[in-house]
Amino acid sequence: MNVNSLLGLLLVTGLAACHNSVPAAEETAAATGTPVTVAAPDTGVIADTVVLNATAVFLLKTNVKAVANGYLQSADIKLGQHVTRGQLLFSLKTKEAQNLGNTINKLDPDFHFTGVIPITAPGSGYITQLAYQAGNYVQDGEQLAVISDDKSFVFVLNLPYEYKPYVPVNNTVELSLPDGQQLRGQLGAPLPSVDSVSQTQRYVIHISSPQQIPENLVAKVKLLKSGKTDAVLLPKAAVLTNESQTEYWIMKMMDSTTAVKVPVQKGLETADKVEILSPVLTKQDRVLINGNYGLPDTATVTIVNN
Repeated sequence: MNVNSLLGLLLVTGLAACHNSVPAAEETAAATGTPVTVAAPDTGVIADTVVLNATAVFLLKTNVKAVANGYLQSADIKLGQHVTRGQLLFSLKTKEAQNLGNTINKLDPDFHFTGVIPITAPGSGYITQLAYQAGNYVQDGEQLAVISDDKSFVFVLNLPYEYKPYVPVNNTVELSLPDGQQLRGQLGAPLPSVDSVSQTQRYVIHISSPQQIPENLVAKVKLLKSGKTDAVLLPKAAVLTNESQTEYWIMKMMDSTTAVKVPVQKGLETADKVEILSPVLTKQDRVLINGNYGLPDTATVTIVNN
């Protein structure tokens, strides 16, 4: 065989080898399949809840009023101060005493007339309004301050009337304050009226907190609508649906490389979990939670996690 014939044979052999390697690479890629991650169903507690607003209020407020016309000689309180029943708040010198000065005492030294009337707190609580200071002239009956009774502090929940059937299972509720603090409260009786516009009824929530909470603070209240203790749960990403959300399904592994489409019926749902009512799933099942979107039935996949 001459040199030219040998070169031609080698060229034909090389081309044939290249031609055969292309399908082999494609077959290897196809056999690999779509990379996915899987998870097993879990059994646990799931609850359907609704979050509503509740506002901090003092139900009982007491007005402190002037008992005569005159001048405030002293005002012994500050806005926000806590006072107790009987504590001196103001000293009021009557207009007559201010005008007469010490004339009466000069006429009768044993009389000891001052014309100063002490005004004390009618109840315990916080000074939430303060209208006058020392030196001001006030008239009989004028409001000098307002005391909010600290024992009457509650949160008031505006409950939509259609949620009233859920009240019996929510004797104890959770409140979340804007600063992240969590409180537990007792849901009390409703107030006997419904807002004509929003159709909400006000419920009182009693709390016990060592720190002072400002009035009008809005807290989030979580109410339980329904719940289950032994629900079969899947991550929310595992459940797929059509555009109209009328059909739901999962992709479940049939063997080590094949995922099949399985229609499911959903139950309760949270932000990250879905209850599966049917079909019956076990902890031995492997369900796709990533890479499942858009996969056809009996898709070839490669599991990238255990």
